[in-house]
This record gives sequence, C-alpha cells and structure tokens, in this order.
Amino acid sequence: MKKALLLVSILFISVVSTACINKFAVQELNNKAKSYIEQGDYENAIERLKSSADLDDTVFETHYNLAVAYTQAEDYNNAISSFRKAIELNPDFADAYYSLAVAEEDFSVDLAKGALTLDENGAVVKVDDETLMKQEKIELSEPVQKMINDLLADAVSNYNLYLSKGVNLNDEDEVKQKIQKLLEEQEQNQNNNKG
Repeated sequence: MKKALLLVSILFISVVSTACINKFAVQELNNKAKSYIEQGDYENAIERLKSSADLDDTVFETHYNLAVAYTQAEDYNNAISSFRKAIELNPDFADAYYSLAVAEEDFSVDLAKGALTLDENGAVVKVDDETLMKQEKIELSEPVQKMINDLLADAVSNYNLYLSKGVNLNDEDEVKQKIQKLLEEQEQNQNNNKG
C-alpha cells in the first residue's frame, strides 16, 4: 500500500511539475514572440507562437497573438483560423471580433486588387508584383468574387459582434461607418457579378 501511495504521489508531483514547466515555457515563448512582432519579424513570432500552442492549446493569448502575427504577415487564412480559435477560447473578448473583421477586410481588399488570387485547386496564392503591375484591368474569377463577398459579410458580422460585446467603446461611430462602407462594397461587388 505504501508503494502505491508513493507511486501516486510521485505521479501527481510529476504532473504538477510538468504543468508548471509548460506554463512557464508557454509564457516565455509568448514573450519572445511579442518581441519579434514588435520588431516586424513575423515569421519568427509565428514559429514561437505555434510552439507555444503545441505545448498548451488552451491559452487564448497564444492564439490571439498568433492571429495578429499571421495578419501582419498577410497570411489571412491562418489569421482567420487563429482568431476563430481565440474566440472559441474566450468568446467575450470584444477586440478579437474586431481584429478578425480587420483580417477579413484586409483579405478581401488584397483579393479585389489582385494581389491575391485562387489557384486551380482553390488555394490562395500571392500574385507577384511584376505580374500585378503588368495587368491593365484586374479580372476577378467567380470564386474570387464569391470569396470577397463572403469575407465582407463575415467582417460586417464580426464588427457587429465587436459592437455588441464591447464596453465603453471609443470607436463605435468609426466602426459603424466601416460596417456601412463594407455593406456598400458588398452590394457593389454583387452587382458587378450580375453584370
């Protein structure tokens, strides 16, 4: 019986020690990533934050910061996924909805101006600057136009969630103007698709 109790005690101490070490490592990785983000080194920030998420996938800040780094690196698909994971972990954090809406809006802008497009498999690809400069008129495929509309609709929804969850918002009027602008862009894009 004493051996069993000793074994259980050792296992418990090991689990607690490992949890403490993981929390410390997660915090260290997040701090280092924050430093990289401030320096504009998004690739290293992303790698640190991915490692942090591998250690503990339940830390809201890790996913939120990872989403911010992806947004800054213009990797919008991963940014949107990371913001959604952050929101899943902390659905009451209003700024996450705002940041998600910004990523969706930026993604739609890059698609509309032709800086990003979809390949034959539907994957998002960056258009090189030389090709982009040679284009006189940007022709958007139907799937790209649909993606733009979906992104605009999602951005409007997330800006509205930001407004509904936020407290004492200083930017409420500005966000309402953004929503109106996006609704107009969405309507214009839908009209262009019909014509």
